[in-house]
Amino acid sequence: MVVVILVVVVALVLVATGVFVAVRARRRDVVAGEPAAPPRPAVRTVAPIETPPVETPSIEELEALLRAPEAPEIPAPAAPEIIERPRLRDRLGGTRKAFSGAFGRMRGRKIDDETWDELEESLLLADVGMLTTTRLLDAVRTRAKEASATEPDELISLLRDEVVALLADDADRTLRLAPGEQNVWMFVGVNGVGKTTTIGKLASQRVGEGHRVVLAAGDTFRAAAADQLQLWAERTGGELVRGQEGADPSSVVFDAMSAAAGRGADLVLVDTAGRLHTKKNLMDELSKLRRIVDRTPGALKEVLLVIDASTGQNGLVQAKQFADAVEVTGIALTKLDGTSKGGIVLAIQSELGIPVKIVGVGEGIGDLIEFDPAEFASALFSDEG
Repeated sequence: MVVVILVVVVALVLVATGVFVAVRARRRDVVAGEPAAPPRPAVRTVAPIETPPVETPSIEELEALLRAPEAPEIPAPAAPEIIERPRLRDRLGGTRKAFSGAFGRMRGRKIDDETWDELEESLLLADVGMLTTTRLLDAVRTRAKEASATEPDELISLLRDEVVALLADDADRTLRLAPGEQNVWMFVGVNGVGKTTTIGKLASQRVGEGHRVVLAAGDTFRAAAADQLQLWAERTGGELVRGQEGADPSSVVFDAMSAAAGRGADLVLVDTAGRLHTKKNLMDELSKLRRIVDRTPGALKEVLLVIDASTGQNGLVQAKQFADAVEVTGIALTKLDGTSKGGIVLAIQSELGIPVKIVGVGEGIGDLIEFDPAEFASALFSDEG
C-alpha cells in the first residue's frame, strides 16, 4: 500500500515538473521577442478563374486613338435682329394734330383773314415760336400773292414748301465718325432730358454696326447715372469707364480716351451731368471738359445737345446757352412722339442754325433715328393716318 502511494506521488511530481518547465520555456520565448509560431491554416484547393480572351487592338486602331479628336461643329451665329426703322409720320402724334386740325378748319372756304389766323395758330400750337412763325407766314403771303392763290389748299402747299426750304439747308446732319481715328461724342443738356438713354441707344446701334464703343460716365455727381450707364454697357456690349462719386469729370473723360486708345475702340460717348443753362460755373465746367478732349487734335467729332421736345420754346433758350459754352454741333431731340411741340425743330433751325441730327420717337433702341427734314415736313402735312 505504501508502495502504491509513493508511485502516485512520484507521478504527480513528474507531471507538475513538466508543466512548470514548459511554462518557463514559453516565457523565455516571449521575453526574447520571438512569439510562438501561429498555427498553420488548413490547405484548400481553389479552382482557377476563367477570364475572357482580350482582343489586342491593331496598329491602325492604336494610331486612331492617339490622334486629337475632331473639334465639334460650331453652329453659325444667329443673324442680328433687324430693327425696322419707324415711320416718322406714325410717331409725331400731337404735333401732326396741331397742324391737321387747323388745316381741316381752313378747307371748304375762300382765303380770308380767318384763314391766315388758322395757319398762324397751327404753327404756334406746335411751338414753332412767334419769330419763326412770322418768317414762314411772310414768305407764304408773298408766294401766294405771286401765284394768285385763292384756295386754302394752295396756302397749305405753299407753307409746306417753306418748311422744307427752311430745313433743307446745307447743314451736315450725319453723326461724324471717321474710320481709323479716335472719335469722341459729348452729350450735354439739362437734367431729365434723356442724355444717358440716348447714349445707350446710340451705343447699341454703333456696336451693332461693328464699332467698339467706350462709355464715359462723366456725370460723377449722381451715382445712379453711372449705374444706369453701366447697365447700358452690359446690355449693348460697350465698355464703361467710371470714377469715384464726386470725382473730377475731366479725369474720367481723360481715362476713357486713354482706355479707348489702348483697347482699339474707335468711339467714346461722354455722358455729362445735367445742369441748368443759367449756372455759369457749371457751364464753365463743360468748357473744361471740351478742352480735355481737344488735347487730342481732331478727336472731338460731335457735341450733341439733348433737348426734351416737350419743353418747347424753353428748349430753344437752353440751346442758345449751351451753344455759347461748348459750341454745340447738333441737336438730339427726344420724346418727339409724345408731344404737340415738335415745331421746336423749325425754331432751332431758323433761329440758331444748329441742325437737329437725331430724334427720339419711342422707347425702343430702334426708335432713335436720324432726322430727315423731308420726311418731317411730309409727316406734318400728310393727310394719311
